Amino acid sequence: MKSLIWGVDSILRVLLISAATILVCCVAWQVLSRYVMPAPSVITDEIGRFILMWFSLLGAAYVLGQRRHLAIDLFAGLEPGRPKRILSLLQTAAVLIFVVIMIVGGLRLGLQTIAKGQVTPTLRLPMGYIYMIVPLTGFLMLFYCLDILRTVFGPDAAGPNESEGSLEDFIVDEEHE
Repeated sequence: MKSLIWGVDSILRVLLISAATILVCCVAWQVLSRYVMPAPSVITDEIGRFILMWFSLLGAAYVLGQRRHLAIDLFAGLEPGRPKRILSLLQTAAVLIFVVIMIVGGLRLGLQTIAKGQVTPTLRLPMGYIYMIVPLTGFLMLFYCLDILRTVFGPDAAGPNESEGSLEDFIVDEEHE
């Protein structure tokens, strides 16, 4: 599982670095063409917009996988144990609800837009393909959420003062108390 996560992380890093490089080049060319040339480039404006959208969403998925996403860390100083695991479970459940909405809504939007034949104004690309980043990012976030749950409740989750860290043990302990 760790090699799969490493592989997805590596692909995302390459995509994000490439997108950032292309975005900087597009913006630089846009500024240069606007102030130096008689006619500004209209293609770079559209490319920059779409790359920024993809960069933002893919970056959000990558950051979630690195566990550096925004979270309420009011209770971050909790000692390892049941309260910290419950809080982690609640945070991950909230992200999962958002991810399901992203996947369902993004697929619906992308497929409807493809069916209607909407294209971008300058590049004439189908907008549905541009919008498909939303469910793609949702699936990446789902992958990372499952990994977070695995690390919180998996066999390696037990700390120095804890019993086994499996979800089944956690549920059984709750029922006996």
